[in-house]
Amino acid sequence: MSDDHDENHGHSVAAWTGVFALIIASGLISVGVAWGAHLWTFLGIAVGVVGFVGSIVLSKTGFGVEAKRLQAQGHQGVR
Repeated sequence: MSDDHDENHGHSVAAWTGVFALIIASGLISVGVAWGAHLWTFLGIAVGVVGFVGSIVLSKTGFGVEAKRLQAQGHQGVR
């Protein structure tokens, strides 16, 4: 056991944006497959891709978990 326990569960704007987008995407894909409507399926895939890329961009621009960790350590210039 270690005294240094990191509670990193993805509590960040980037993580929650990605999770929300992927939940919506999975719902759209499910409806599209169940109804046989290709438009809903492809719309769900597009929402999933945009959400995934968006969460990566948010993480790289300072809204990820690393930014919170650096801010808690007293570093300047992190949102």
